[in-house]
Amino acid sequence: MRLATLDNGSKDGRLIVVSPQATHYALAPVETLQAALEDWDAVAPQLAAITAFPESLDSASLLAPLPRAWQWLDGSVYPSHGALMDKALGHEPLKADFPLMYQGVSDTFYAPTAKVPMADEALGIDFEGEFGIIVSAVPLGTPAAEAHRYIRLIVQINDWSLRKLAGPEMKTGFGWIQAKPPCGMAPFAVTPDELGDAWRNFRPALKLEVQWNGQVFGNADGEPMAYGFDELVAHAARTRALVAGTVIGSGTVSNESYREVGSSCIAERRGIEIVDHGEARTGFMRFGDTVRMEAHLPDGRAPFGTIDQTVVQA
Repeated sequence: MRLATLDNGSKDGRLIVVSPQATHYALAPVETLQAALEDWDAVAPQLAAITAFPESLDSASLLAPLPRAWQWLDGSVYPSHGALMDKALGHEPLKADFPLMYQGVSDTFYAPTAKVPMADEALGIDFEGEFGIIVSAVPLGTPAAEAHRYIRLIVQINDWSLRKLAGPEMKTGFGWIQAKPPCGMAPFAVTPDELGDAWRNFRPALKLEVQWNGQVFGNADGEPMAYGFDELVAHAARTRALVAGTVIGSGTVSNESYREVGSSCIAERRGIEIVDHGEARTGFMRFGDTVRMEAHLPDGRAPFGTIDQTVVQA
């Protein structure tokens, strides 16, 4: 099942169920995705029962599947990315037996074709290709062995970053505020069964193709996560209950073979250049630049649709 949200002029849009070919849709029996998540056990069978899709779908009319959320928690669970960045920046590797995670801005998720406003090119504008999940309500203290039961939908995310602000904010010990603008989200949120065998151990075994200004920048595989999404849910719920509609991200998709498959963010490319050449040679994004992200199943299908966003001056 693939769900999307039509722009109807409201802040939360109108929930629709998308046809298997992603060409048509039907209105959902509830107004919003948030409403569906809050009563998932009752609403999901009604959504799944829809087999007629009478309306033609215009992808330009879609918002993010969840245009705003109660909570956005982002992990960093690809070891190759963390190790490279530590080496490039001269940081001592952080030794931890739990996943890294921060809480970011959740009141806006940009539409998949949005013009994304940024304050200043000098702040180091960067994209980050990620996978994510959306959960129903998760009880406090839920262990990893049970956490997968609350994973309702899988999404594809562009986690925008301002790199020149990230370092100074991290050094304060208080976390990111200015360095992390709102994220973007691909048009379709899918139930795990839509990925078939590509949803393995609560990890997405899909290639995430990233293009910057029409040129392929990376095509990393999403599977080699050090922690699966079940473990990320359990980590987030250790001391708090998670409300329905909480979005949890994987962090930048990265592989050990990054020199061959490319990267999902500019910072990683710059890290490779620092290690190989002693200096970064690739600049960050400029106003007017575009980024396109599309995850592919082994048969070539793109279950989440496409993020195709443009950076503009605020």
